[in-house]
Amino acid sequence: MQIKIINHSTNALPRYESAMAAGMDIRCNISEAVTLLPMERRLIPTGLYIELPEGYEAQIRPRSGLALKRGLTVLNSPGTIDADYRGEIGVILINLSEHPQTIEPGERIAQMVIARYEQAELIEVEVLGETERGQGGFEHSGKN
Repeated sequence: MQIKIINHSTNALPRYESAMAAGMDIRCNISEAVTLLPMERRLIPTGLYIELPEGYEAQIRPRSGLALKRGLTVLNSPGTIDADYRGEIGVILINLSEHPQTIEPGERIAQMVIARYEQAELIEVEVLGETERGQGGFEHSGKN
């Protein structure tokens, strides 16, 4: 699959870091370091603009290393970029650690996964079909 992209950043294009990676690393497009205080959130620019084909979305997800080591994660995870959006990709980062965290220019801040989707037609009914699970919610698998 080919996706059209405009790169107004100073970074190379996003790419897969291994042969079977699902996500491409996304880097920030900032001219100087940005420090996030504990529980602070900020929209971080990437300088990237994409044109997705109809029926596809781009999901912006946290990088596991940033989350584990520094407490930085994507707040609206996964963030969705719709096929008809043509604006700059921004990443909403939040610092969940107890210490200020500094993001350096060009740092990898998230990953982008391209995924197919379908739009559903909702049909209003009065009763839903029965299942073994029924209305069982969280932790209701019946297994210990």
